[in-house]
Amino acid sequence: QVQLVESGGGLVQAGGSLRLSCAASGSIFSINAMGWHRQAPGKQRELVATVTRGGRTNYADSVKGRFTISRDYAKNSVYLQMNSLEPEDTAVYYCNIVSPVGVGLLPWGQGTQVTVSS
Repeated sequence: QVQLVESGGGLVQAGGSLRLSCAASGSIFSINAMGWHRQAPGKQRELVATVTRGGRTNYADSVKGRFTISRDYAKNSVYLQMNSLEPEDTAVYYCNIVSPVGVGLLPWGQGTQVTVSS
């Protein structure tokens, strides 16, 4: 099965930007939907954004207008561009293949840590 590796996290000041990358070990062309989730300390994992094979995107209300998800078939990758970051965005971010209701379908990887300082 496809394996996914996240990267691009780091420490950034509030108002800053980061671009997360998710590299797949195989083709993502046939995958219907992929998404980014995040998990903050002491909180449940939550869905942040999804993108379908047709390019339709969906975002959690908390990130609308600030985050942009995209997929690159040539590079078998999915990206999450995060702008205007807030301390509340601090979390470990994970990418995954998602069901129509946004549930992750593969075992979770290590994710990439995003820390936003105030």
